[in-house]
Amino acid sequence: MSIHIDPRLTIGTISPYLHGQFIEFLGECIDQGLWVGTDSSIPNTDGIRTDALKALKDLKPPLLRWPGGCYADTYHWRQGVGPRNQRPVGYNENFGTYQPDGHGFGTDEFLRLCQAVGAEPWINVNMLSGSVAEMRDWMEYCNRPSGTAMSAMRAANGHPSPYGVKFWGLGNEPWAGGGTMTPSMYADRYRMFASAMPTFAENGDQPPMIQPIACGPDGNKPMERVRWTRDFFQALAQYRQPPIAAYDLHFYNWNIDHPDDTSTQFDQDGWDRVIQGALELGEVIDQQWDLMQACLATMPQPESTMDSRLTRVDLVMGEWGNWHGDAFTARPALRQQVTMRDAVTSALTLDILQSRCDKVSMACNAQTLNVLNSLILTEDDATILTPNYDVFMMYRRHQGARAIQSLPEADKPALHVFASVKDGHIMVDLVNADMTSAVEAALTLPEPVRPAGMQSLSAQDPHACNTRSDPDQVRARQVDVSDIPEGREITVRLDPASVNVLDLAMV
Repeated sequence: MSIHIDPRLTIGTISPYLHGQFIEFLGECIDQGLWVGTDSSIPNTDGIRTDALKALKDLKPPLLRWPGGCYADTYHWRQGVGPRNQRPVGYNENFGTYQPDGHGFGTDEFLRLCQAVGAEPWINVNMLSGSVAEMRDWMEYCNRPSGTAMSAMRAANGHPSPYGVKFWGLGNEPWAGGGTMTPSMYADRYRMFASAMPTFAENGDQPPMIQPIACGPDGNKPMERVRWTRDFFQALAQYRQPPIAAYDLHFYNWNIDHPDDTSTQFDQDGWDRVIQGALELGEVIDQQWDLMQACLATMPQPESTMDSRLTRVDLVMGEWGNWHGDAFTARPALRQQVTMRDAVTSALTLDILQSRCDKVSMACNAQTLNVLNSLILTEDDATILTPNYDVFMMYRRHQGARAIQSLPEADKPALHVFASVKDGHIMVDLVNADMTSAVEAALTLPEPVRPAGMQSLSAQDPHACNTRSDPDQVRARQVDVSDIPEGREITVRLDPASVNVLDLAMV
């Protein structure tokens, strides 16, 4: 049985923002990871680790979320601006970090990083311990061109022109550490914060520049996630709706109930369990999207033409990734190695998101450096690129492409396929999620195609990972496809536990 790929049957355009990243002040994600400071002996560019900066510039992440996460709800942005030697030292207790917080990497450092690597910033507001006025001043600091106290402060700190930050998350995980709120409690606070946001429009005919993002549910709680979404949108429907551009669903592939299963040590059952956990995300997205559409349909009609009715809210994912149990006891906090198990699930997750590009518009891997599902690990002066980095590099050509409908191969359940089309090329992701066995992927197309190239990421041992002593043990490689003839039927062999991207030129 072969998989039929028809480039004429497309679902929608894959937003580059689906390949977003997330950095937070946890463990050594930022401090001592990305940020080493200008006085460090580690090579740096204005305080940012030079090798990590180069890796991010090469990757070109379209979206970068900061400062949290749970950290956002204790973060006061003014502590992180101005001369670094005058910034107050606090203390960070989030998720076992337990270390002084010198605030060396603040708003200007983050936004300059975004400009350097070509990423759109997504800033999360402190809704738990912060105030509406603090949020508004932060937005003014980032976005007002001139003529106000906040724009003058930004200019005095070395950036006269505005940054133009569009995406603002209002709170973070309010159902847990962000306040242990109920949906109605959060909806009440969301109304206050969202209603106070400046628009940065020059007149009433211009749309607001700010796109507020509301907190969605804990995607890992099957019952709670349904109730949270229904109750939140019902609370919004009671009276006039505040501005809301997107709804932020979080989903982690938890692997915490089996102590012998770690980020680098696992058996066949552990492999299968984590693979299946990643695949659950598709059902969660479909469920949440359907709930949102049903809830939006119940929004009341306004009594006046001056009032608007909420009819559309984008679904986004601010956090996703593998979370293994040994991360809880790791030092620095939440540090995790990355093996082919993580690379395979990262590829599967990206394919789930891309195949639902008509439902999900933004998503951020958690997190970019040294924490959980990392792309980059640092150790003293060394910078190590994990297999996840290769996955994101391999998948970049899907950005801006049209997602293609494809049929799964029923007799090979370990084979997962996704395809997109752009500029006369069909890019086919072929993920072999079988830990030990190679498979053949047989593809059929309505018109002849020419194999133009193929990249493959695999390892002789699925437990393999990149370390300081062996930083390139697991690296993507080019596969010779010159012996595969042009035609309507293409067959390729896939290594066990591998991520593959096949380039088919339309002829």
